Amino acid sequence: QVQLVESGGGLVQPGGSLTLSCAASGTIVGINAMNWYRQVQGKQREFVAMLSNDGTTFYADSVKGRFTTTRDDDANTWYLEMNSLKTEDTAVYYCTADRRGRNYWGQGTQVTVSS
Repeated sequence: QVQLVESGGGLVQPGGSLTLSCAASGTIVGINAMNWYRQVQGKQREFVAMLSNDGTTFYADSVKGRFTTTRDDDANTWYLEMNSLKTEDTAVYYCTADRRGRNYWGQGTQVTVSS
């Protein structure tokens, strides 16, 4: 089992920065990739970023150049660094672990970008 807890969301002004954390516990070995998604009320979930266990990263065009996903191996924590935030980035952000054919989701953390 993998348990994920997102944190770090909040209110930030346009152009500001936030770093989201995804703390993993349980059976960490076997996680192939950690993905970040976001969802706005009433809309479909949107892919944001991916970090595979070989270090490969991939970002949605909408966040490329502004967001960076990293991992602290010792702390079993993944991060999503968000810079130059826009109002369009407002959403609930989720991390999801891909482990041996199963996906594990955190509870999500709200990010609100507003003046």
